[in-house]
Amino acid sequence: MPSDVTEASEGVDEAENVRYEETEEDDNVSPTDLSEMLKEGTKESHDRAENTQFVKDFLKGRIKKELFKLATVALYYTYSALEEEMDCNKDHPAFAPLYFPLELHRKEALAKDMEYFYGENWKEKIQCSEATRCYVDRIHHVGQYEPELLVAHAYTRYMGDLSGGQVLKKVAQRALKLPTTGEGIQFYVFDNISSAQQFKQFYRARINALDLDKKAKERIVEEANKAFEFNMQVFDELDKVGALLTEEAQDGGLPVHDGKGDLRKCPYYATKLGKGDSGCPYHIAMAMLKQPTMQFVLATCIALAAGVAAWYVM
Repeated sequence: MPSDVTEASEGVDEAENVRYEETEEDDNVSPTDLSEMLKEGTKESHDRAENTQFVKDFLKGRIKKELFKLATVALYYTYSALEEEMDCNKDHPAFAPLYFPLELHRKEALAKDMEYFYGENWKEKIQCSEATRCYVDRIHHVGQYEPELLVAHAYTRYMGDLSGGQVLKKVAQRALKLPTTGEGIQFYVFDNISSAQQFKQFYRARINALDLDKKAKERIVEEANKAFEFNMQVFDELDKVGALLTEEAQDGGLPVHDGKGDLRKCPYYATKLGKGDSGCPYHIAMAMLKQPTMQFVLATCIALAAGVAAWYVM
């Protein structure tokens, strides 16, 4: 995409020939403009989200690779739902002006990250956590019954990705020693946006141009705060998982529980256990070692190993 001209993707009249750099920051922003209402109306939620333990640790580069992978899984499910509903409502008058799949959509980028972290069969190795499921369910409800509120979710996600998300990209790449070629952080790469700042200005102008009354705008701001709340619930869930993680994890994608804490409080293990899966490797091993037969076998193996070692030394 040329740096001086960005053609709007579907949802925008081709004749408009949109130029991002022509959209300047308006010094006379009205407090009744929806973008300004969103900015002011979500300040508290934004600050709370930034001060969650997960985000603070992330910004300091204190994040384990397995936890980053699980966070990326949560994003995959979230954006899959959001972009599915955006596609379904691309012609809705309250959302059509904000439909920019080529520039913004993240599902394909996240699929690349999933393949990098989990391999070719990544879809068989990931699962949607409880907090993420609540977020996803809300997005589907909005898309099907209150499509004008999709503006709130699009604003919260994409504007954040083009702002603080670019900082997180650099932190993750450095802290996790990811390839400099971009593998594992494709989510943060917007190939079809030449200037994030100009696009954000353009997007805010589009938001302000939506034909919405005061009540509708207030409902969108309220929904944006809900979106922040859903994100914070995901962060809190990841914090709980992080407390159970050892430095290394199983290749299958679930964290290795070290025996500390209540296993049932881990949403990822709880889901697996609810499906009748085998559960925590630590607890399974400990349970097996309590069996007399296993104790006898272990003792025999140790004795044989000691005998071989003694013979070798002689």
